[in-house]
Amino acid sequence: MQNTRARIRDFVITKRDWIFSVVRYDLGDEELQCLLRYVPDAKGGRVSAEGRGRYRKLDFYDGYEFLRKYHPDYVKDVHVIPKVDIKEILMPEVRLPVIAERDAGAKTIYELLGRHIPKERIGITGSFLCGLNGEKSDLDFVIYGRENFNRAREVVRDSNEEGLTTEINDGLWRRIYQKRKPELSYDDFVAHEMRKGHRGAIGGTYFDILYVRDPEELKRLDKRNYEKGKRAGYRTITAEVKDATFSFDSPAIYELEHPEVNKILSFTHTYAGQALAGETIEARGMIERTKHETRLVVGTTREAKGEWIRSRSKPFL
Repeated sequence: MQNTRARIRDFVITKRDWIFSVVRYDLGDEELQCLLRYVPDAKGGRVSAEGRGRYRKLDFYDGYEFLRKYHPDYVKDVHVIPKVDIKEILMPEVRLPVIAERDAGAKTIYELLGRHIPKERIGITGSFLCGLNGEKSDLDFVIYGRENFNRAREVVRDSNEEGLTTEINDGLWRRIYQKRKPELSYDDFVAHEMRKGHRGAIGGTYFDILYVRDPEELKRLDKRNYEKGKRAGYRTITAEVKDATFSFDSPAIYELEHPEVNKILSFTHTYAGQALAGETIEARGMIERTKHETRLVVGTTREAKGEWIRSRSKPFL
């Protein structure tokens, strides 16, 4: 494997040409936490733009079933890949300039963001990063660094207002809602999402922007957030958010003012950026206790059934 540490939103290719998305920052261990997304298949519906042949896309549960059959030692809470089995890391900011040259939508958003943010801090992930995108594939952009990410959200809001891009319509919001299946009403979900300002559409293609820590922010990565705590049952709490600096990270982190629970960690993208510092939130998840703290974990399952975060401050009262 190349001599670099993987980050969330990167993809990796193993020696078997299986393609995984990286779901946790590389903490220096011998393994990397990922999810299997694509496997070679002569009858697969995706043709590699990189000349790798045909691939089949696997959904969340199909990925687990595939690995249990062909490589069960990779299956833990997520998919855990020994680094010695990885032959290539696909880096969003390295691949985007190439992808933008062959896709008009990617190029338009790249150029729009690049007028306000250093281009080397912009990338693309998902199927485009792998060269396995189809006609209906969404554009998932990556922005490195909080200041750049917040500026990108401003750019998206402004471009929607100016008509350079378009806001998400009701039909697309409903598609996103059905995909996420949140424990929120449709109206509540859309109200929270619209405030985040990280989605738009161009020429009928949906795009969003995702946050990843830059090198300086990676130095502030607290490994204790990745330690497993002792589970103490589901709980619904109401608390004030003290700090939401890394609320768009993975996991999303909300530091709390609460007599017992120190923070919320959300492992589902649905509740990233869900609340601001100073707001009162209602949240339900699994209580975990570690040597250092008590926290509420939201997203203990893929669908996060029975788990949520919602703001209880204006305008969500």
